[in-house]
Amino acid sequence: MGSTAVGAYSVRLQSEGTETQIPLYMADDNVLEVTPELRLPLSELEYRASRSGGPGGQHVNTSSTRIELWWDVAGSPSLSPEQRAQLLERLGPRLDSSGRLRLVSSSSRSQLRNRDDVTERLRSVVAAGLAVRKKRKATKPSRAAKQARLEAKRRRAAIKQRRRSPPGLED
Repeated sequence: MGSTAVGAYSVRLQSEGTETQIPLYMADDNVLEVTPELRLPLSELEYRASRSGGPGGQHVNTSSTRIELWWDVAGSPSLSPEQRAQLLERLGPRLDSSGRLRLVSSSSRSQLRNRDDVTERLRSVVAAGLAVRKKRKATKPSRAAKQARLEAKRRRAAIKQRRRSPPGLED
């Protein structure tokens, strides 16, 4: 990590058989702050670069700008057991069979912007997974609502009563 800037770190990118160290800059060295209670070391995140799909031009066919981010939720030492259980439950459909979360960004033609985008999405997905949901407060129907329900039942019963044939004319 041969960078001299304050707050600099580098990330290892694997791209079709090659490996590159790219310096990145954040507010705090080697840490991604998800919530005030959770700070993920960047060493837990694995970035991979590959070629973006879609319609191309000269640049698209030669550069690896699509970024794939992998994070092992099940094996992360940064999570408390409660946080891990909560994330495994809430992010369950987004995790692979080994408990790893995969996010992809290919919206920009810049590798750096895609990496920033996918890192920000990781932060928001994990923060939403850890958010405490509000308890539902049980409520009772109002007196007017009860009366309206009973009146509707009476009206419906009267309609059905009028459909019946009178008592002496039955076959």
